[in-house]
Amino acid sequence: MSGTSYTYSQQLMGTTVSLKLFVENLTAVSAVFNAIEKLEARLTVNRYHSEVMSINHAAGKQPVAVSKLVFDLICKAKAASLLPDSKFNLAIGPLVKLWKIGFNGHSIPEKDEIARRLTLTNPHHIELNRTNQTVYLAKAGMEIDLGAIAKGYIADIIKLLLAQYNIFQAIINCGGNVLTIGYSPITADKQWHIGLKRPFAEANNLLGIIHVEDKSVVTSGIYERYFIFNDQLYHHILDPHTGYPLNNELHSVTIISDNSLTGDIYSTIFYGLGIRQGLSELKKKQNIGVIFVTRDKKIIIQSNQHFTFELTADDYQLISYS
Repeated sequence: MSGTSYTYSQQLMGTTVSLKLFVENLTAVSAVFNAIEKLEARLTVNRYHSEVMSINHAAGKQPVAVSKLVFDLICKAKAASLLPDSKFNLAIGPLVKLWKIGFNGHSIPEKDEIARRLTLTNPHHIELNRTNQTVYLAKAGMEIDLGAIAKGYIADIIKLLLAQYNIFQAIINCGGNVLTIGYSPITADKQWHIGLKRPFAEANNLLGIIHVEDKSVVTSGIYERYFIFNDQLYHHILDPHTGYPLNNELHSVTIISDNSLTGDIYSTIFYGLGIRQGLSELKKKQNIGVIFVTRDKKIIIQSNQHFTFELTADDYQLISYS
């Protein structure tokens, strides 16, 4: 158990992106942050001239040719949006902009306007042409939003980039999307120890520690972006079927998987499914594990041998399925 670590951070993708290495390689670090900047510029909806925004600007008008990278990610996002009972929705953009939760939104939109925006969020209306590599939004006013998966996709690309510099032990943290590479050189069990945050508490207030090796850890929770109105909490995870924030028994869902893109997609999907349906669906997914944190202080885990969890909060009940 030894090793000196080097941590580098930058403000990117609307969050703090940090990279921890165990060799000093400033060339690799520079390549990583440059790559993130370029990818963000293509994928964001917060810049007028991104590739994604070029698609949105042409909604109802004409197809838009995009790079293979952006086209492939949109294909994956549409496929996830069309899964049975999926609360993941690539076309959620008009509702996200309406609510503005996390972007100074602090009021409930008018019911009629929510209903109108819902008509613009059908992922079936995203037409993909593989031959021409074009994306067409069939109705004017539609907007795709890759915010729910961009961090995971970028983290996976960074892992590949680090491998080009012969770096096979590292942690990438994209504002809650944590991707561990290889085994840990600084712990006795050679596993990375990732904290699971207590909902609505300070960042260093943890429910427990997730022990993983060469896995992604992605959490979707209702306690990062929200507002309270008339004593009711409205959070940023929107139900694409109702147009309102999802309302169930969960505070958060954490997905442990081989790659971060999978974690991004299924943390949203499993949050939407809830515990009972989520655990049933997980039986079909041998490549992921899940941690549900409930509003009534239960932690329900199904590991599929992908991780172990060490409970540190004495006011929570741990329920584990092998």
